[in-house]
Order: sequence, then C-alpha cells, then structure tokens
Amino acid sequence: MEKTSKIYVAGHRGMVGSAIWRALESKGYTNLLGQTSKDLDLRNQQAVLDFISKEKPDVIIDAAARVGGILANNDYPFQFIMENMQIQNNLIDAAHKLDVKKFIFLGSSCIYPKFAPQPLKEEYLLTDSLEPTNEWYAIAKITGVKACQAIRKQFGKDFVSLMPTNLYGTHDNFDLKTSHVLPAMIRKFHEAKENGNTPVTLWGSGTPMREFLFVDDMAEGVVFALENTLPEYLYNVGTGIDITIKELAETIQEKVGHTGEIIWDSSKPDGTPRKLMDVSKMNNVGWKHKVDLEEGIELTYNWFLANQNDFKEVKL
Repeated sequence: MEKTSKIYVAGHRGMVGSAIWRALESKGYTNLLGQTSKDLDLRNQQAVLDFISKEKPDVIIDAAARVGGILANNDYPFQFIMENMQIQNNLIDAAHKLDVKKFIFLGSSCIYPKFAPQPLKEEYLLTDSLEPTNEWYAIAKITGVKACQAIRKQFGKDFVSLMPTNLYGTHDNFDLKTSHVLPAMIRKFHEAKENGNTPVTLWGSGTPMREFLFVDDMAEGVVFALENTLPEYLYNVGTGIDITIKELAETIQEKVGHTGEIIWDSSKPDGTPRKLMDVSKMNNVGWKHKVDLEEGIELTYNWFLANQNDFKEVKL
C-alpha cells in the first residue's frame, strides 16, 4: 500500500474511525478521506454510489455503524438491524461495483452464538443462536461479513472482515442511555465520587466475563490488515484475556477514586455469560495488542476528565 493511496474511512468521527485516522496519519498516510453524516448519509444507496464514483478511493475502511449497549439494542431493534445493513451494504456494493482495490469491514464479537465454546473461534460463526439482547445488531454485522466473503469467493477481491472484541478508549460514548459497559462505569463512578462517594448501582450480577481492547490497538490491527494481504476472510481482533464485570467495576472504581458502595441489580439482564475471543489467527499473521486494561482505563478516564464538558446526550 502506497502512502499516497486514497483511503476512505467511513465513520471517521466515531471512536473507532477517529482512532484509525490517527493511526494512519502516524504511519505517514497522506491521502485520507472522511465525510460527516451531515455531508453523506451512508443509509442512502445512491448518495454512497455517487460519492465513491466521484472520489475513487483505493481503499474503504468501514468503521461506520449504529452502536450501543444492551439497553439501546433492546429498545431500538429496528434501527439497529436496518440502519446497520443499509450502511454496510451500500458501502460494500459501491466498492464492488466501482472496483475499489481493498475493503476492510469491521464487525463485533456479538456475531458469534451466545453459548459458543470459549474462546470464540472464527469457525463458530452461524453454528447456533445469538444473544437475544443484541441479535439485531449481530445479524446486520453477519450479513456484512458474508457479503464480503461472497465477493472474495466469487470475484477474488481483497475484502476482509475484522471482528473486534469490546472496544473502549478515548472519544468513547459516555451517554448513560446508549453507552457500553466500560465507559458507562467510568461516568457512573466519577459522578458518584463527585457527589460525595454515593453508592453506584450496576446492572446484573457482575459474574459475566468480558474481554476489552483499547481502541488504538484496534486501529493498529486495521492498519496491519491494510498493509498486508490476509489469507482468510474473517479475523478476530482482541487481547485473548477476559475478566468478570465485577472485577472490571472494581478496577474502574479504583482508577476513578470512588470509595462508595457498589450495588448489583440482579433484576437486570447479564447478557452473554462469557465472550472471549480466540485471537490466534491474527496473532499468527503478525498482529498483537499492546495496551493492557489498567493502562487503557487510565488513558480513557483522563480523556473523559479533559472532555466531560463537551459530552452531549445521544438521541436515538
């Protein structure tokens, strides 16, 4: 890949997209292309086709998606399945029709069955039923993986899918109604500390196990996929290390400096009991994560402190 190759990062303003943009710039890529949702509605097929036809990127990295935690997925199932399918299908179809050289599709570990053996291997895809609380998003992402695989199989094009584990980091979403578990905990513990170390109530039992990847490590994985021709269509991207939600909460509580009580509301859903990625395929081709969880939480909390006045509530 030439440093002057035109690379379109769809979703470049989001947490993942902005991390990819920073990683590409740091590696010396000088011809990056981004469009805000105001300038380009990725749900509009003709608008996407016209944009790709006009700009003629060499590479498309699809980091655009409607995302959220258990609550958002549960409350807005139609938006989560329909808008994600529209976004990715429009980009994949335009890339194929207009002969874009390389396409990198980003998904999520939720594509794997709820009770799949642990750690999750790529070949477990479509072997059993999904976690009901986020199946809408998962089904959309599975169709993206399969569309890229189909193009790869039928036309021999370099379309590859990367499935990250739970991502967190700078530029995360800290809206308590729509955020994922780690940034939501950071905000809850911080606000409780500011209010005199009041108790913090968290969903579920605290027993599920989760794996977390710092977003800058994910971005490095994307750059690795950009600079190398990967031999398979699907790769897990993660740390291969997981902890319980209770351990996560206690780690964040310590980093934030909250000294109050943690209350677990077991009437709320836990979600999938465990979700650990087998990252051996990605490790074997040459990529491995660098940032451990404690360091990543510190970096994320420091960014939260520096930017908390800028946060706006996300409306769905």
